[in-house]
Amino acid sequence: MHHRSSPAPPSGTPGTALTQGLKGRQITMISIGGVIGAGLFVGSSTAVAAAGPAVLISFLLAAALVVLVMQMLGEMAVAHPDTGSFSTYADRALGRWAGFSIGWLYWWFYILVIPIEAIAAGEVLGGLLALPSWIPALTLIAVLAGSNLLAVRNYGEFEYWFALLKVIAIVAFLALGVLAVLGLLPGSDARGVGHLWSEGGFAPKGGMAVLAGLLTAMFSFQGSEIVTIAAAESEEPRKNIKKAVRAVVWRLGLFYIGSIFVVVSLVPWNSDTLADGSYQAVLDRMNIPGAGRIMDVVLVVAVSSCLNSAIYTASRMAFSLARRGDAPAAFAVTSASGVPRTAVVASTVIGVVAVIANYVLPGVFTYLIASSGAIALMMYLVIALTQYATRRGGGPEPSEVRMWAFPYLTLATIAFIAGVLVLMAVLPGHRLELWLSLGLAAVLVGVGVLRQRRLGAQPPAESRTGAETPSTSSPTVAVRG
Repeated sequence: MHHRSSPAPPSGTPGTALTQGLKGRQITMISIGGVIGAGLFVGSSTAVAAAGPAVLISFLLAAALVVLVMQMLGEMAVAHPDTGSFSTYADRALGRWAGFSIGWLYWWFYILVIPIEAIAAGEVLGGLLALPSWIPALTLIAVLAGSNLLAVRNYGEFEYWFALLKVIAIVAFLALGVLAVLGLLPGSDARGVGHLWSEGGFAPKGGMAVLAGLLTAMFSFQGSEIVTIAAAESEEPRKNIKKAVRAVVWRLGLFYIGSIFVVVSLVPWNSDTLADGSYQAVLDRMNIPGAGRIMDVVLVVAVSSCLNSAIYTASRMAFSLARRGDAPAAFAVTSASGVPRTAVVASTVIGVVAVIANYVLPGVFTYLIASSGAIALMMYLVIALTQYATRRGGGPEPSEVRMWAFPYLTLATIAFIAGVLVLMAVLPGHRLELWLSLGLAAVLVGVGVLRQRRLGAQPPAESRTGAETPSTSSPTVAVRG
């Protein structure tokens, strides 16, 4: 489905277009780094404590869901690369209300990622530098926001090195873990895989605990979709998206399943040491010198990466919504270097306000965070529904990336996500997240439906991020779709 686009402005002048400033190597690292957050290094211990060694099943189920969703998203993104990604596709396939509501929900999710990651970094850096934690937290936001304001290549370069350092840390951890499991690591107090069943069996807390671990695992995987947003600002978006989608299986398998296997093999699932983080618990049992300091460095890198991506992703979703007429028009204005600076500043400022709220009104901040607890699942559900509607809409058959066993696996994915949402309603620890997220979604859907009735199902062609081709007269191009 093609739409008339705004002409690209002359190079070096402000306009309403992004640039193809991301390199292939940066896109590759963005796609890798997108699935490696602080949740892997620290938060996974919560899932281990909830389900025991059977948390491996939790992570396998979550990984399978993400692989299926990414295959569906990849099918649509390769056909129409767009910085609005699934929000734009939902707009076309389901209606303006759908693109509006999921776009703003996703923007809100990443607005809240900014303070979450900044606060985590602030706690670590504050302890190392003997400073109040809010100072390094706000400083880190300022540095990364400033970088994002200059040019998209700055975001890409920061993310390249952040992701590379995370990959190095994980590979080193897995190598040490394999040596320890085999009994070949000198000085280690951990070896073998006996802890997989020695502390009450493989599933000591039963099947419901496995499902509870699934929820933690599910949210650890958030971020895989960022590559479909970033790829729209690269020279070969289709090639980069295909590469990222095809590699998502081994990345999730190696980084998450491999890491969790090492953890539950070498550390008892009910060990108090897991409270400090799963990676650190393993390194301590291996008697690795300075394990705590090593993990401090890794954690700062991981949260800085997530913070960097949150600023970028929130600003690009705001830009896309503005291009479609569903956000303030100023968000669609780009600088001479092709950066939507107003969208970057607005997203960052709201993130800063949330950081301040955490220190001044921590109770309010808790509710803000809870309001985004189910948005990842809603995004997955919208992607699946959009892909189903797109294929059933009679358009051309996808040729480069295709969802497997359509429509059966798509429908199974939709049913599985619905089941997980029901699970959140059943488990006491997740009810607040579910109801606050659903309440926010209901408000946005209502606003979206009203806008669609008043303005029409489709925004004006010139305001949409339609399927575009690069300009031959300028390196600054309108966003594809």
